[in-house]
Amino acid sequence: MTVSQFSTIHVKANVYSVPSRLIGTSLLVRLKAETVEGYVGSTVVFTLPRLIGKQQHHIDYRHVIWSLVRKPGAFAAYRYRDDLFPTTLFRLAYDRLVESSVQRADRDYVRLLHLAASTSESEVETAIALLLETSTLPTFDAVRDLVHPPHSSKVLTLSPPDLDLSPYDNLIPSRRTHV
Repeated sequence: MTVSQFSTIHVKANVYSVPSRLIGTSLLVRLKAETVEGYVGSTVVFTLPRLIGKQQHHIDYRHVIWSLVRKPGAFAAYRYRDDLFPTTLFRLAYDRLVESSVQRADRDYVRLLHLAASTSESEVETAIALLLETSTLPTFDAVRDLVHPPHSSKVLTLSPPDLDLSPYDNLIPSRRTHV
């Protein structure tokens, strides 16, 4: 099968997202009892949990965020938008963004997902939790500053240490010449 322009494949009436670098690529897909494996040639390029039933979907934000960040307005109408909340805290952050500024909420949230995909989801989630606990709006800038604090312009200078190596000299027996 070929990966669609939306970075998805359809397997047994279910939809799976795959890494966006595979868009347009022909894949061999193998169904196993609990997984779906995708191959390009003989190389495994992804392994996903297999969905039970039909008309299900498994969308991983890491697969689609690279295209969404270029068009953040598409998030509001994205068919599988509910799959793009990896945890409850991400959903709470989005809800707070919508409450405060409807126009920028989608853009800020998509940028938060992009930050999570390109750095560490757990660090971004921790930053969101800290901001929500202090009733601070979890904007992209606020979360980014907690995940990657701005560098200080002040450069620390270190002075060379004063080392006294004489105790080590005492450990080595002195050489005596025998005449």
